[in-house]
Amino acid sequence: MPKPSHYFPTGGHPGQTALLSDRAMFTEAYAVIPKGTMRDIVTSCLPFWHGTRLWVLSRPLSGFAETFSQYIMEVQPDGGSDRPEPDLGAQGVLFVVDGGFSLKINGISHEMDAGSYAYVPAGSDWSLWNRTGAVTRFHWIRKTYEALEGLDHPEPVVCREQDITPAVMPETDGKWATTRFVDPSDMRHDMHVTIVTFQPGAVIPFCETHVMEHGLYVLEGKAVYRLNQDWVEVEAGDYMWLRAFCPQACYAGGPGPFRYLLYKDVNRHMKLQKAPAGV
Repeated sequence: MPKPSHYFPTGGHPGQTALLSDRAMFTEAYAVIPKGTMRDIVTSCLPFWHGTRLWVLSRPLSGFAETFSQYIMEVQPDGGSDRPEPDLGAQGVLFVVDGGFSLKINGISHEMDAGSYAYVPAGSDWSLWNRTGAVTRFHWIRKTYEALEGLDHPEPVVCREQDITPAVMPETDGKWATTRFVDPSDMRHDMHVTIVTFQPGAVIPFCETHVMEHGLYVLEGKAVYRLNQDWVEVEAGDYMWLRAFCPQACYAGGPGPFRYLLYKDVNRHMKLQKAPAGV
């Protein structure tokens, strides 16, 4: 399979003659963060990371999406960290969109390049260093792991998009498919990160309305996406952030495939709030 095509931000700033109008929006049900907002001025840095900056695409917000955070990491040559994750309860997914790096999880080393995926279980001893001589960029999705008595914790998973046959949605003539990095029936996992691919003209033919929260980063192509009551045009480099039960659907615009990296929370009971004492 050829090297995958993945959009990634490079920062910079628009000139003083650029128009202020953009497609960015934040509503009670969803947010759209277009690629044009990912400039130098909105990058962050992290403790114990060297030669690294990042764009924070989403973070838990009370009353909105509450289960996950998502970053785009940019690591310079010889940059990285021996202490990447300070939260022992946080699991993570890394997905490489440009360049590569050396990843070590619990003493086992892996060489990562564009299209590589890694699941890092909560509490893992891991490190990441860019020894390639070029800048590398990758998504880092973090979620507190919901452990359950009677279920073992998942093991690390390292694989490549190029080596996985996408699962085709039924009755779609192959126009809608999902690249799954872990087994959907494995109840140890409480989140899935997949790649969804639509061929030109393909659709989600109904408004999905469900309990799962989503982060959708467009890797390639363009589409018009239904978000709550709005139709929004999106393209490679844009990010959509959806709270639970936000209606959603799409038409893929072509001329090439429309592909996005998708986060969703899965495989756990809904948390129930206890009634106040005396009620």
